[in-house]
Amino acid sequence: MSHISGMLPCCNCCITVPQDQYVAVENFGKFNKTLPPGLQMAGCDCCGVCISFRAISARVDQTFVNVTTKTKDNVFVNAQVAVQHRVREKSVELALYQLSDVQGQIDSYVSNVVRSYVPVMTLDEAFEKKDDISDAVQKKLTTEMEAYGLEIRKALVTEVNPDASVVNSMNEINKQKRLRDAALMAAEAEKIKAVKAAEAAADAAQLQGEGIARQRRAIIDGLRDSITHGTGETLSTSQISELLLITQYFETLRDVAANNKSSTVFLNHSAGSVADVASQIRNGVLQAGPAQQLM
Repeated sequence: MSHISGMLPCCNCCITVPQDQYVAVENFGKFNKTLPPGLQMAGCDCCGVCISFRAISARVDQTFVNVTTKTKDNVFVNAQVAVQHRVREKSVELALYQLSDVQGQIDSYVSNVVRSYVPVMTLDEAFEKKDDISDAVQKKLTTEMEAYGLEIRKALVTEVNPDASVVNSMNEINKQKRLRDAALMAAEAEKIKAVKAAEAAADAAQLQGEGIARQRRAIIDGLRDSITHGTGETLSTSQISELLLITQYFETLRDVAANNKSSTVFLNHSAGSVADVASQIRNGVLQAGPAQQLM
C-alpha cells in the first residue's frame, strides 16, 4: 500500500492506473472510489490538495509463517506455513483502511491454529496429517481475513522440521529396523535351506532303503532258486533269514577290506565257522533287544 501522484506535476486530475494495482481516489483524505486500469480522470484538483491517490497491489502475495510448537510425544518441531492471499476487488476500501500489518495479523492466526492442532498429534501424525492442518489454517484465515478485504487463496504446511537430534534418532531407528528385517530374512532363508536339505536327505535315505530292500529280495530269490532248483523243496522263513544274514555278513567283510581306514574290530573266526555265523548273529540280535529296553 502506497501513496501515488497523478500524471500532471501540479495536480491529480488524471492518472494512469497499472493493471496489477487497485487505485483509490481520496477527496480531502476521504475515500471516494476506486479506478479501473488505464488512463482515468479523477476530477478537478488544485495543486494536489483536493485529490490524492492510494494504491495497493492486486497480485497474489505469499506470506511465510514459522511456528515452533510441541507434539503430543514431547518433540519440538518447527512448522512452516505458506499463505497465499490477495485483495478482493470489491473490498479494496477495507484492505486499504482497516488493517495496517497484514503479515503480523496472518502470523497470529496461523500460529494460533498450528499450536492448537499439533500438540494433540504425535510426530508421525504431524507428518501424515499436514493436509488437515493446512485445511484448518485456511478455514480460519478465510473467515477472519474477510473482514479486512483479503481473500485467502491457499494455506500450505510446507515443512515440519523436528530437532536435528530427533531426525538422527528416527533415521537410526529406521536403520536398525531394516537391519533386523534383513537378519530375519537371512535366518528364514537358512531355515528353508536346512529344511530342504533334511527333506532331501530323508528322500535319499528312503530311496536307498527301497533299493537295498529290492537288492536283498533279489538275492533271497536268487539263493532260494539256486538251492531248491530241481529238488522240489521249499525254504522256511528261518532258513531264508539265515541266508540273508550270512550274505550281509560277507558284504560287510568286503566293505571293510575295501576301506583301508576302517577302525571296526571283529571277533576271531575261521572259515570253518561260517555255518555258525547266522546263529551267532541271531543270538546277538535277540540279546541286544532286551538290553536296549532296560537302558
